[in-house]
Amino acid sequence: ELGWISKVYVNRPAVVRHAEQIKKWKTLKGNWQAAWLLKAVTCIDLTTLSGDDTPSNVHRLCFKAKHPIREDLLKALDMHDKGITVGAVCVYPARVSDAVNTLKAAGCNIPVASVAAGFPSGQTPLETKLTEIRLAVEYGAREIDIVISRSLVLTGQWEGLYEEIRLCRAACGEAHMKTILATGELGSLANVYKASMIAMMAGSDFIKTSTGKEVENATFPVGIVMMRAIKEYYWQTGYKVGFKPAGGIRTAKEAITWLMLVKQELGVEWLTPELFRLGASSLLGDIEQQIFYHVTGTYALQHELAMA
Repeated sequence: ELGWISKVYVNRPAVVRHAEQIKKWKTLKGNWQAAWLLKAVTCIDLTTLSGDDTPSNVHRLCFKAKHPIREDLLKALDMHDKGITVGAVCVYPARVSDAVNTLKAAGCNIPVASVAAGFPSGQTPLETKLTEIRLAVEYGAREIDIVISRSLVLTGQWEGLYEEIRLCRAACGEAHMKTILATGELGSLANVYKASMIAMMAGSDFIKTSTGKEVENATFPVGIVMMRAIKEYYWQTGYKVGFKPAGGIRTAKEAITWLMLVKQELGVEWLTPELFRLGASSLLGDIEQQIFYHVTGTYALQHELAMA
């Protein structure tokens, strides 16, 4: 439905002004903060996307995914029997089998997500992208994080973008597909809105801000625009699409702010791992540190918290 996006206008000053107000929101304290942080943990895609990834560090990541917060800390909060794990483990396609086998051996049902489709640049032929997606699914990935070809957005080839994402969705089969827009490289907030709409029309289960490899990653202005697109799409179709900010989210305070923003823009029903994820590799460490402080009144030394 090109008519949906042909006359899109984004009031950038208003969006930026709203984003500045978000940064001034009061910080939660005490048990309220701990509760929001545990909610954030359940929505994290615990990620390792490095050239030096090995089976051993993927194994360690999977163990951390199953035990994101120290057991004694959860017991102190009376949350030890609530089955708190992260939302997913995210790796490159070559490491999917390692993650799947490790999680299966650990007896947990945490899904494995795989980046694909020419991540992070998207500058590979379409056939190569589709083959990579199919292989990741074959290896056992239950979620696929694809990345769009930014050139299609920058040159206004909306039908081409739709067709590419649609083919990627078909290649995913039963796996959930998150579409990374790489918003820092789209040129304008209007393009972010249009790309969000096209991605949802083409069947994306989630739309995601960034690869984490761009100069500019998840920002509040971009998040606001993407969530408004999700809301509009829901009003028009009745279909709920998930949202995932990714890249540069490193502190517990930032995680809570994103959760609060999602609650404000989309509602409480989006505050579940099925409709909201945080893409992060170092965030969990700070969240566990804050929970440690809440329980003990002191900050943990480096060796007291297991590394993610």
